[in-house]
Amino acid sequence: MADPMKIRASAKDGITEVKVLMSHEMETGQRKDPATGRTVPAHFIQTFVVSVNGKPLVDGQLNTSVSKNPLFAFKARGLKAGDKLQVSWADSNGEKRSDEAVVSN
Repeated sequence: MADPMKIRASAKDGITEVKVLMSHEMETGQRKDPATGRTVPAHFIQTFVVSVNGKPLVDGQLNTSVSKNPLFAFKARGLKAGDKLQVSWADSNGEKRSDEAVVSN
């Protein structure tokens, strides 16, 4: 399983800035292994969801063109310090990861 995501969310003046660093190799399926010369199979995050206190906020899709360990950042209104963020993803091999963080001031 992948390493935990790094999630930071801070609220200021009614706007919350959220940053999520997803640990994942994000293989495109086009790179060759230098040792064997064989193509490395595609393995990438396909879907992700950001929820606040159990309610979906962002529902996204990624593909092979996204770099290793993608960083996803956005700003949102209506969140406040103490709200619980949950970020989940599923990849092309069926692996899943879910992590949580709390919105800070």
